[in-house]
Amino acid sequence: MVTRFPNGADQTRLARLAVPVVLVISALTACSSSTPTAATPAELLAKAKTTVDAAPSMHFTLTSQDVPSGAGRLTEGEGIIARPPAFQGSLTVGIAGATAKIDVVSVDGSVYAKLPLAGFTKVDPASFGLNDPAGLVSPTTGVTTLLTQMTGVESKGQIRIGSEVLEQVHGKIPGALVASLLASADPATPVDATVAIAPDSGQLRRAVLVGPFFVAGSTSTFTIVLDRYGEKVSISAPAG
Repeated sequence: MVTRFPNGADQTRLARLAVPVVLVISALTACSSSTPTAATPAELLAKAKTTVDAAPSMHFTLTSQDVPSGAGRLTEGEGIIARPPAFQGSLTVGIAGATAKIDVVSVDGSVYAKLPLAGFTKVDPASFGLNDPAGLVSPTTGVTTLLTQMTGVESKGQIRIGSEVLEQVHGKIPGALVASLLASADPATPVDATVAIAPDSGQLRRAVLVGPFFVAGSTSTFTIVLDRYGEKVSISAPAG
């Protein structure tokens, strides 16, 4: 049964009924188009720097490929970096034609190494081709300076590491900046970098660096993985 409204009232009634429908559709459309805009590569890098610089501690793992043999060549590492600047872990470096895994502690600007068949001894990290590893967490000279001084940055899409989906950013790092962290790096040649960042927390999860870290013209690859942000740790100078 169809009810008729005289004098065009049916059209008026239909128009009135249509108004709420249009408003609902408009609201739904607005909601569907209000998805937050994804952060740009530069914004992701800036967020990662802020997050890492604010973290009281973090755990790191370092691996490498194609490192030429020789004294003072860092190939692996694992440990904890904390604030105030302190470090405790192990580094694998070239010594006297071979490689050795050395326990290292850095506190208050002093670096101690447990050499093979010996106890902890205060050392100059430059003798291993390194700078003070505790300096890696410095906001002005540490690893996060690599993030904000990358050039030609671009998105490399997403990658899954464990249970996380991370955003990848690629760029170039000035060689002089890398040399300030790894004394043997060629300061004249930029380093290729791809970093993976958790977009929500801003935590830097992984950095893959490719460049002439030890010999000009000879390319090596370092992969740094960061996790366990903010764990409560206590690092002190070794006894004796």
